Amino acid sequence: MSNAIVIAPSILSADLGHLAREIADVEAGGADWVHVDVVDGRFAPHLTFGPATVKAARRATRLPIDVHLMVNEPERYLEAFAKAGADTITVHEEACVDLAVALAQIRSLGKRAGVALKPETSVDTLAPYLGALDLVLVLCVSPGASGQAFQESQLPKIAAVRKMIDQSGQPIDLEVDGGVSSDNAGRIARAGGRVFVSGSKIFDTPDRAEAIQKLRRAAAGD
Repeated sequence: MSNAIVIAPSILSADLGHLAREIADVEAGGADWVHVDVVDGRFAPHLTFGPATVKAARRATRLPIDVHLMVNEPERYLEAFAKAGADTITVHEEACVDLAVALAQIRSLGKRAGVALKPETSVDTLAPYLGALDLVLVLCVSPGASGQAFQESQLPKIAAVRKMIDQSGQPIDLEVDGGVSSDNAGRIARAGGRVFVSGSKIFDTPDRAEAIQKLRRAAAGD
């Protein structure tokens, strides 16, 4: 964990027909991580990616690959995503058979372990697991689809998670996803967010480097 701003473009909004080129473009533009949203159509609407996409992303970049599993019983897939090249694997408490077991399994695979909070999920969910976490992801939209509007009501939750992390003394990254843009990055950063996931606001622009730097400047308060 550090106070440095981390920008993690989500390939959910990339041109998947040219995935390697898209990832190379954001890497050259200053991205810090590559974010992969995996949705099974059951835990959340829509179907997105599997381990094969993570494997393709791994071939395309040396950046850390940050995988968010919006799937039921993610325990069944942890080894596959780890072998595919994920560096961080984030799961939802509501989707796990046993969250503690899932987090331990992720770490046993040599990967960073994360928990994601849906807008309606209480911050208190985190309390028993802080010692087993490397990352907390606060979702500011309903999981599953890109392009949704940021829910301002999630800012107090981000601040509450930041307080919980700081009080724990654990080196846990605080990531924010869902409608993140240069318009709200400053407020997110002031609330305590440090890792900024953004999809359409980066990939839907012709100049990805400028979009990334604009987001970074806004988060840094410049």
